[in-house]
Amino acid sequence: MKFTFTIPDALPEMTVKFFLEEQLLIPRKIRHFLRVKKNILVNQEEVHWHQTIKAGDECQLIFDEEDYPVKEITPGDPKLVKEIYQDQHLIVVNKPEGMKTHGNQPDEIALLNHVSAYVGQTCYVIHRLDKETSGLVLFAKNPFILPILNRLLEKKEISREYWALVDGKIEAKELIFRDKLGRNRHDRRKRIVDPKNGQCAETQVTRLKQFQNKTSLVRCKLKTGRTHQIRVHLSHHGHPILGDPLYNPHSKTSRLMLHAFKLSFIHPLTLKKLSFTALSDTFERELKQNG
Repeated sequence: MKFTFTIPDALPEMTVKFFLEEQLLIPRKIRHFLRVKKNILVNQEEVHWHQTIKAGDECQLIFDEEDYPVKEITPGDPKLVKEIYQDQHLIVVNKPEGMKTHGNQPDEIALLNHVSAYVGQTCYVIHRLDKETSGLVLFAKNPFILPILNRLLEKKEISREYWALVDGKIEAKELIFRDKLGRNRHDRRKRIVDPKNGQCAETQVTRLKQFQNKTSLVRCKLKTGRTHQIRVHLSHHGHPILGDPLYNPHSKTSRLMLHAFKLSFIHPLTLKKLSFTALSDTFERELKQNG
């Protein structure tokens, strides 16, 4: 693998060593390979480890196969991928409802397999959506960018917004739910509010629209990312999501009305703000029918 990129204007001067360790999070073993093989070039010239690089410099990193061995994955169907954005390092796609983000077994085909077939190389999941949830998902296209994007996620620098159609009229414009969440001992598929033993969870809810049939469209932002967090919080407070088979089983909507509508983050190599929005045909259709 060979990657060439320009050091962005917003990045201060730093040594090559600091850039590889702290900015790009390249593992120690891989940094060693880059150094001894002289596989890092700045402005097409070999550099010393403590040499300073600055904005506008062209940096080239060369990784041999032994540096990042290719991970084999069963290819899926590229025709099932709805691309929203793609560059040399990452891809954002719009996942349909009813499809897993990644398989639980090595031979299970999921969105990850379809995206890898679409890109033509093994990709890596940065964050996941429940099988029943549709919307935007971010993938790394190579193992070089993977830890960098994972760090953004851990530092909560990848912003995700969801739209949900829920039962009942929500009177307040803004709500914040902080109920702790834990496993349901009686149903391993479900989560419950567990004030004593649960994990901290926070969901910010904004009412977008109220409908005459006593349903509400809301926007949800996650401060934490617990399993089923939005679904459990809304259900616990009397506003279960339409079509939710676990937390609103009597709803007759054909799909779970939860969609990852917006994804925003700073590109770690260009430092440019990226922001994407997308709905799905099925979500829009059910929204019109139930709203």
